Amino acid sequence: MVLTRFYNEKLAQASYLVGCPACGKAAVIDPNRDIQMYLDAAKSSGVKIVAVTETHIHADYLSGSRELATMSGATLFLSAEGDEDWQYAFADEPNVTLVKHGDAIRFGQIRLDVVRTPGHTPEHISFVLTDEGTLDEPLGSFTGDFIFVGDVGRPDLLEKAAGVAGTMEEGAKSLFHSLQEFKAAYQSPLILWPGHGAGSACGKSMSGVPVSTLGYECKANWALKTEVVEDFVGAVLSGQPDPPTYFKQMKLLNKQGPPFLEGLRSPAEMPPVDLLLWLDEDRIVVDIRPTLSVSRGAVPGVLHVPNGKSFTNWAGWLLPYNRPIYFIADSQEQANEAAKDMAMIGLDEVCGWVPASALEIYAAERGSLHVTDQISIHEVAEASESKEHPILDVRAKSEFDHGHIPGAINIPLGRLSERIDEVPKGKRLIVHCAGGTRSMIALTVLAKHGITDARNMPDGFMDYEEAGLKIEAGPS
Repeated sequence: MVLTRFYNEKLAQASYLVGCPACGKAAVIDPNRDIQMYLDAAKSSGVKIVAVTETHIHADYLSGSRELATMSGATLFLSAEGDEDWQYAFADEPNVTLVKHGDAIRFGQIRLDVVRTPGHTPEHISFVLTDEGTLDEPLGSFTGDFIFVGDVGRPDLLEKAAGVAGTMEEGAKSLFHSLQEFKAAYQSPLILWPGHGAGSACGKSMSGVPVSTLGYECKANWALKTEVVEDFVGAVLSGQPDPPTYFKQMKLLNKQGPPFLEGLRSPAEMPPVDLLLWLDEDRIVVDIRPTLSVSRGAVPGVLHVPNGKSFTNWAGWLLPYNRPIYFIADSQEQANEAAKDMAMIGLDEVCGWVPASALEIYAAERGSLHVTDQISIHEVAEASESKEHPILDVRAKSEFDHGHIPGAINIPLGRLSERIDEVPKGKRLIVHCAGGTRSMIALTVLAKHGITDARNMPDGFMDYEEAGLKIEAGPS
């Protein structure tokens, strides 16, 4: 048997290729839009992709299932579980086969049994793998967003992200019963291959460990240890991270039919002087250089989203889906990586980039670059004590409630634009986050709204706390 795991660090998303070398066939489960990597892996393993499937209608990335099935000539197996509101709109396409609980996907000695596992979403299914050439009993399960290592898929996204009111508690109860049925149906050695790892917003306490077993999770995973439905509902709905705004767009596109990417694109390098044209025409320009570089000199009013591990998340939070996007970048490689990351969530209109030398042209033609005013953790502690300057904490609410600088107000970065009227005016603002990245992004968001008298605490709350400076817990 061939089994390959693919992991996108920025999405914290896992997908899988499972193949039978004896018959030269394979299936891909939960692919993202970078479909070439699955085609390449199949070729190198000597198998042909004959089946493509997914565990549910995803909210956190744009599915590559539809395009991969078309490009490989494979059958696309989609869930027919769930009510009429959660059926795939493209299920009538000629290469689609709908599956329900009790069905199986077979090729050679491989059998993937379809198991109904609703809760995270109504149509969610898992696939239980049996290698019939080795042993006629289940080896493991591809659990998607059902069971993670250390956690389970959150049941509140339909309500919080897709806007389907009144579904959180029912989803939580459904998830509880799915877990109980799954524990009763399978043995402890069953291997679990989840669809996400630590860092995903599809749960709240996922481990970074890529694989587990049902027996281990029954002993270590809080959700599988909880035996009372009311206790489970309260626990699974509390402390979930705020879902990014782009999740609603992903749900819609993945249900209607994800558009084909037709290959990853390389944004064209444009003449540095084009930056001035973009600014004059109010185009969407994003400075994707490292935060330190931006702090030393940046174009006033240009949004900064550094091309790091959280790039995809903040691009989805802050960028529009209906306008072309342009980069200020350090290299073609950096621009390519950012464009690929954005394509994973359907932000496909990246129309070009200019190098950092464009900043010199801006400075010569339009005025000084903005240099970020920084403030130390000890100066912030003094400001907290004196209440002389307002302190804006742009971390998530759960982080803030766990501990924050006394007197700080909390507006999470992703909600800053929509809550801009809550930002204190009239006094110089201090902005901070956990480690200095979100606060730098926040400063550029504030500047786009005309709030420029602000300083950044680059060391972040973690260093503030480790220094033994005064903090408090709970809501402000």
